Amino acid sequence: MDSDSQKTMTCGVDEAGRGPVIGPMVVSIVCGDPEVFRRIGARDSKALTPQSREKIFMKIIENSSFHLIKVITASELNSLMDRINLNRIEEEAYSELISKSPMECEHYVDSFDVDENRLSLKLSGMTGKRVVCRHKADAIYPAVSAASILSKVTRDREIEKLRKIHGNLGSGYPADPVTRDFILASLRKGIDLTEIVRTHWKTYRDILSESRKTTLF
Repeated sequence: MDSDSQKTMTCGVDEAGRGPVIGPMVVSIVCGDPEVFRRIGARDSKALTPQSREKIFMKIIENSSFHLIKVITASELNSLMDRINLNRIEEEAYSELISKSPMECEHYVDSFDVDENRLSLKLSGMTGKRVVCRHKADAIYPAVSAASILSKVTRDREIEKLRKIHGNLGSGYPADPVTRDFILASLRKGIDLTEIVRTHWKTYRDILSESRKTTLF
């Protein structure tokens, strides 16, 4: 793509599933015309229903100049967190996707660092691209909104696959009582959850401790 045709283009990067104790974290990059993304309904994925996200997902794929989705499973996160923290994992994932982008335009990122400028400089240096990190970028830049939708829909699909195998495991978020009950019941039964549960999360460790006390008594 020549430089003139890229003048109206932007790229966006966002994740879904940073906080859950169950399932993967998904990171996506989407590049294209922000006006097109806005017209097809791309906005913060959390402001859309699951049905709307599914419909817009395919429109984003069809209308993007470039997109890429990276799924980091719970077991991969467990292995990575033996040596680095979650922010570093995200830095590596984001820089991988941004480095693969063929675009020379700005790459907007929904900042996971409290210091937007620090992350902007770090990702720009790691990728050689013009990277702009902003908090709430998924509500500001249509390309980031589009990336948030790809990430959220992909994670939801992955969670649905896990439900078909393991039953009702809730949303996967620590505050969800269904998720907590699922983990506790599985541990009491001696089921190995390391492939789907993030074992470095305090939630998991607390429930593991509870299950051991229950077993003792």
